[in-house]
Amino acid sequence: MTDVFGLSHKDTGPVTGGQARHEQVVFCSDERSGLHAIIAIHNTALGPGLGGTRFYPYESEQAALADVLNLSRAMAYKNALAGLDLGGGKAVIIGDPATDKSEALLRAYGRFVQSLGGRYYTACDVGTYSEDMDIVARECSYVTGRTLANGGAGDSSILTALGVFQGMRAAAEHTYGTPTLRGRRVGVEGVGKVGHRLVGHLIEDGAEVVVCDVSERAVERLRRIHPQVEVVADRLELTAADVDVYAPCALGGALDDETVARLRAAIVCGGANNQLAHPGVEKQLADRGILYAPDYVVNSGGVIQVADEIRGFNMERAQAKATQIYDTTLKIFSSAAEDGVPPAVAADRLAERRMSEVGRIRGIWLGH
Repeated sequence: MTDVFGLSHKDTGPVTGGQARHEQVVFCSDERSGLHAIIAIHNTALGPGLGGTRFYPYESEQAALADVLNLSRAMAYKNALAGLDLGGGKAVIIGDPATDKSEALLRAYGRFVQSLGGRYYTACDVGTYSEDMDIVARECSYVTGRTLANGGAGDSSILTALGVFQGMRAAAEHTYGTPTLRGRRVGVEGVGKVGHRLVGHLIEDGAEVVVCDVSERAVERLRRIHPQVEVVADRLELTAADVDVYAPCALGGALDDETVARLRAAIVCGGANNQLAHPGVEKQLADRGILYAPDYVVNSGGVIQVADEIRGFNMERAQAKATQIYDTTLKIFSSAAEDGVPPAVAADRLAERRMSEVGRIRGIWLGH
């Protein structure tokens, strides 16, 4: 039996400050369709929880639970620093999306999301796409990240990549005194939905780019568009390469003890979620003089994009808000320097302050 409340910090990853507890965790099962899902709502201090649905073949329910708790907490902090009036939520569907995904399963999942009465808005994540959200929406009113044909924002990787690029510009400004990657060498790990768009921004800005990906197809697709990109064999070679910036854009946990010790980059800024493998890695980076742009800050462009759907999607408005990630990232670097703490700690403090201050105001009784 899974003990939701008994999971330790080592089970669920880094948890800091006073925001560790989750408000609600829902296990969803529909045997006929094969649905086995978990929805986690970290907090609703700023508004309903918003976060994507990850469809992944977890090795166990415990592993799925640990991931959804981590991801939902990260969404609370991400939404807070993105300036959104939304809390943190996330969902995982246990299974292989290539073989287990079906209309019946997605519609059953939509019924469970609907049953929460608007406490959680879902969207796309690893293993799910806008077309899937259209199916979920046939049973649910609380769905974002839908296709353009159905009034949605479409592929959220568009503004995710833009936001990472803006964060990287801020890191360059802080490190080199100029907000550009021109003439810099950037190593991008993972050139899927976000990574390949980030490469496009970097090349347009004048950067030299070296990449790796476990998918040869993803690399071949990128090289067809950007033949000048250099390709290395694997992440081990990439993280040891002579680059100015390392951009992890694959799955989480990229920054472990061995990787940090091996890095030659001056900046780490990428699109992957939960990049720090365990508490203390942020200090290791700082001790080595490596500037870390907190992942949930710089990759928040995607959630900004899908959140804009809630009031009727407008790409210009969403893009303008995603561009502000540059200013937010600079503010975090400045706060970290003033307080003598790593940027990850400074970001957590700013997010927790907004959740606390605005959350308190939203608690003022309105008489109905």
